[in-house]
Amino acid sequence: MPPARGRCRNHAIGLAVIAAVLMSGCAYAPSASVLGAYFPDWLFCVVAGVALTVVIYLILKRLHVDHLLEPPALVYPAFVAFFALAVWLMLFQI
Repeated sequence: MPPARGRCRNHAIGLAVIAAVLMSGCAYAPSASVLGAYFPDWLFCVVAGVALTVVIYLILKRLHVDHLLEPPALVYPAFVAFFALAVWLMLFQI
């Protein structure tokens, strides 16, 4: 019976160490202060991604080449994700 307790204890210690290592990434909460209120950085990145995607859409529509990007239900969300991540890398990278 005692060896099982030791093995269980070692297992619990191992899990605690893994949890501590994983939680160390949560030490910094990326946020920006806007008029005294803190907003997460990803919120600004998503808004910028949507705005840049709308600009790209309008440019493609004016050039009459928007039909080349098929299917739009996949292309435009991919643009939003790309621009959001690009804005995050350019502005909020520590």
